[in-house]
Amino acid sequence: MSEKNHLGEQILGHLKLYQDLGVRWIRVPDAPKQTAPGTTAKRGAPAAPVSKSVSQAPTQKTIAGISIFDTAPSQQESLEAILAEINDCRRCKLAPSRRNIVFGSGNPRAELMFVGEAPGADEDEQGLPFVGKAGQLLTRIIEAMGMSRNKVYICNILKCRPPGNRNPEQDEIAACEAFLFRQIASIRPKVICALGAFGAQTLLRSTEAIGKLRGQLIDYRGAKMMATFHPAYLLRNPYEKRKVWEDMQIVRDYLRSLRIADDLNN
Repeated sequence: MSEKNHLGEQILGHLKLYQDLGVRWIRVPDAPKQTAPGTTAKRGAPAAPVSKSVSQAPTQKTIAGISIFDTAPSQQESLEAILAEINDCRRCKLAPSRRNIVFGSGNPRAELMFVGEAPGADEDEQGLPFVGKAGQLLTRIIEAMGMSRNKVYICNILKCRPPGNRNPEQDEIAACEAFLFRQIASIRPKVICALGAFGAQTLLRSTEAIGKLRGQLIDYRGAKMMATFHPAYLLRNPYEKRKVWEDMQIVRDYLRSLRIADDLNN
């Protein structure tokens, strides 16, 4: 296949995803206005309007917990140190059946962090999170947000695959979740996106259904959290893709608003 044909297939794939997500048009940013010679732009000028999806989101919920920003950046624990402590983990009953520990991958200083529930067969084989069909869909969703996979961080609550891809069990979550919280504290993301019911309910200490948790930014340990449907669920229920796209628009616009505020303050 020629490089041109391959690029064409990639473009068509992205357009199909946008269609599935309910996107009907994409706004092209206006070109920056030229400053007249001999003048400079005024600091503190009004920022470009941010999508109403953030300001009109439902009332935010507050989750009690230690802020991920309580530790000074200079004293942060590295991801390498956390992985070294996990080592050849035997802390729960999943160890005998797994092939690889799936720790996580991506930018260790990511603004956006995705948390799923557990590795699947492809992830167990490769030792990397979200590399199967669900992971490919997640990659396309990230790209639809105008981001790239290597700019975010992706991991799961469990670092080992449950046999037959069954649901995580409470003793397994209890043995593994401390490492996840340490990953969050190390990365210090601006937004954590919890994928699926187990990801959201574990992080939030909630039994509320994912359908009720999604659609809003939730205060969480000094950051924000968005709970949304797991990509594997979307593969089985493609009609729900539009709801996930609505959630991702809120996340995207919130991150943009933070960047605008930073630009105005610098």
